[in-house]
Amino acid sequence: MKLSKTGMGNTKLNNLDEMYPGQSILLQTGQIIQYGAGLFGYNNIPLLVKRNLEKIIQETLNKYDCIEVSLPILQPEKLWKDSGRYEHYVNDGTMLVVESNKGNFCLAPTAEEAMMAFAREKLKSYKNLPATYYQIGEKVRNEIRTRGYLLRGKQFPMLDGYSFDQDENGMIQSYKNVRNAFIEIFEKTELQIIPIVANNGAMGGKRSEEFMLISSQGEDTILWDDNKNIGLNTEVLEKENYKQYLKEEYGIEDISNLREIRTMELAHIFQLGTKYSETMQGNFIDQDGKQALYYMGCYGIGVSRTVAAIYEQNILKDKDGNYCGFALPKSLAPYKLQIIPKVENEEKFNFAMNLYDTLYKEGIEVIIDDREQVTIGAKIKDSKILGTPYITVIGDRQEGEMLEIEDVKTGETKTVTIEELIKILK
Repeated sequence: MKLSKTGMGNTKLNNLDEMYPGQSILLQTGQIIQYGAGLFGYNNIPLLVKRNLEKIIQETLNKYDCIEVSLPILQPEKLWKDSGRYEHYVNDGTMLVVESNKGNFCLAPTAEEAMMAFAREKLKSYKNLPATYYQIGEKVRNEIRTRGYLLRGKQFPMLDGYSFDQDENGMIQSYKNVRNAFIEIFEKTELQIIPIVANNGAMGGKRSEEFMLISSQGEDTILWDDNKNIGLNTEVLEKENYKQYLKEEYGIEDISNLREIRTMELAHIFQLGTKYSETMQGNFIDQDGKQALYYMGCYGIGVSRTVAAIYEQNILKDKDGNYCGFALPKSLAPYKLQIIPKVENEEKFNFAMNLYDTLYKEGIEVIIDDREQVTIGAKIKDSKILGTPYITVIGDRQEGEMLEIEDVKTGETKTVTIEELIKILK
């Protein structure tokens, strides 16, 4: 990518949001654009970070034998009336309704109803089970209290998956399968996630877990045992039978050693049982030729929320302790290297352009800061804004075919040949 084509000018950060400095940087530098409360557009680099995250999710879930599908966000209201959830979502203002001369529709805040209708057409026999479907798509929720930029918006991309089984034991196995997939997904993002006991809430069902990131920016308070690596959302303690619930479902009998910490929820998984099958005629023909109900599991990852967490967790500070940019994880960064040439030196600029072309031919995505009338010092400062893992300066100190590259996260530098650089970036 040639930086001159993006319209990026010389950047200066002012009055960053103390609670969410990472996303405040993205907003001030035009990397995300706000259209209204909870409504955001993505510029090139955050968009590609999101796509790389989605690719990790897709590749991992596919490995765990899940099937990707796509469902409409605009859905007929009948689906929601069949499940009994229409009045609840409309009355509390969460779901937006569209009226037309062809009937009434709604913008889906979640996809249990649509996925049940999908499964009924495909999973008509026990021979088709078990099956786990997932999609990555937009959701719309009329959040009254939007918060934290991408962390809680009105429209947002989400991974939602649903498993269908013949019985409770099958549901538990599918749940464990997707749980393991989620753990692997977050390991690949380099976010330190902890699964904890959660309250099923309006989703219903028997058991659920949230995948939490320890963060002062989070909305949740959890109780956590550092030694046993177990935890629970304090909402669970509001259940009348919480002691019995914790003992029977999770084997937790003593919570006196747990300490309170703030966390950010990035994912949630549920064992739903037959709740939606009962209300929406989710039936299949079992081995005895009789109708039986699907046992369902439900699994969600907030994609935009995870992107926000990635930026907040990989923020950089300058020598004065001020926030100055990002060092994105190498597994997620869309551009691996930023080339910073001395544009006014024709020889150095031509060398930089040849390096840029060489790396692209090797399939390595890079940025070249070809902006004119911007000093190298300003370009180095701006390079941190974009989060590329490595930078190289093609200026007066660069000699011959040798390049000095800097690891933006650690500040370490090394001098390498172009061939060695290609190996590092690949």
